[in-house]
Amino acid sequence: MNTQTRQKIYLSPPEVSESDIAAVTAAMKSGWVAPVGPAIRSFEEAFEGYMGGGHAVALSSGTAALHLSLQLSGVGPGDEVFCSTLTFAASANAIIYCGARPVFIDSDEKSWNMDPNVLADALQKRAREGRLPAAVELVHAYGQSADIDPILELCHKYGIPLIEDAAEAIGATYKGKAAGGFGNFGTFSFNGNKLITTSGGGMLWTEHKDDAERARYLATQARLPDRGHLHEETGYNYRLSNLLAALGESQLSRLQERIEMRHEVFKAYVDGLADIPGVSFMPEVEYGQSTRWLSCLLIDETQSAVTRNQLIDRLQENNIESRPIWRPLHKQPVFDGSEFYGSGVSERLAGHGISLPSGGEIIGDDQSYIIASICNAFGL
Repeated sequence: MNTQTRQKIYLSPPEVSESDIAAVTAAMKSGWVAPVGPAIRSFEEAFEGYMGGGHAVALSSGTAALHLSLQLSGVGPGDEVFCSTLTFAASANAIIYCGARPVFIDSDEKSWNMDPNVLADALQKRAREGRLPAAVELVHAYGQSADIDPILELCHKYGIPLIEDAAEAIGATYKGKAAGGFGNFGTFSFNGNKLITTSGGGMLWTEHKDDAERARYLATQARLPDRGHLHEETGYNYRLSNLLAALGESQLSRLQERIEMRHEVFKAYVDGLADIPGVSFMPEVEYGQSTRWLSCLLIDETQSAVTRNQLIDRLQENNIESRPIWRPLHKQPVFDGSEFYGSGVSERLAGHGISLPSGGEIIGDDQSYIIASICNAFGL
């Protein structure tokens, strides 16, 4: 295979259409190029429609949405928050922003998300000790919903707010309802590598209008309606710009199309790599639909002569981007000393898992090249 002239194939690059460009151009021509403007509320309303109701607040990032959700849940200095461990560092960073401490909960094998049984044991133990967490932050990883019902039931039982980090899971469903729409708050990311993008950006969702208004207030530097600049508490510069909101609404209109393309990519990997011993894929749970944001596979090194890292190196040599599954946060140096509940499922997944290029633009020749590169690495 000639790798010298082939352009690099990225993991999940942004997909921008002519209609996206037209939407941003129209916003620019409207004169609303400042951080305020009608496209922001229009995007929020479109997102509320996608969620089936509630109240949406467009923000500068998914991390900003998490930070505000934690604050609005009453999390503060000295508190602890239970958090999924198999996720990106931003999930726990937002807890640190509040002066709180993350406590990490292991994954289950069937969804790769927070294990409800581990959470139940941890909460029972903490209740006996009189030190329940201030919140539970549930991450829906790799475009797949966690098993929400038992987790929600536990949060109700112990009177703990649930925050859903759906940064990777816009479009995923749980029993027919959008992931991110079950807890006290749902948070979403529109980073450049997500299914829909606003370059950088995010959304906070809640059923409660008062919480949404409070989030907008805090996200706009906590500025009070006054003739001068009046502030009675600390706020943040967290609002999404009008131009990026126009892009977001345009992208949201094609969400289902993009999910279908990701499923097509995933199916091609499953079919094309079916004969490789020791290779399996992230399962899809029976209670919901995954978006297959990233196509993830596991390598059983007892059945394979190729390790996960060797495959990543070989793909890199062929100008193909891939990366390991998230390093569990309880194994990250920055969170060293944080408490962890579980049996190491997340560590096993991280040690053998790899994410492959998954954007819809690879369908066809590029994906055939990726599959051939993987087969070649395994000697097939």
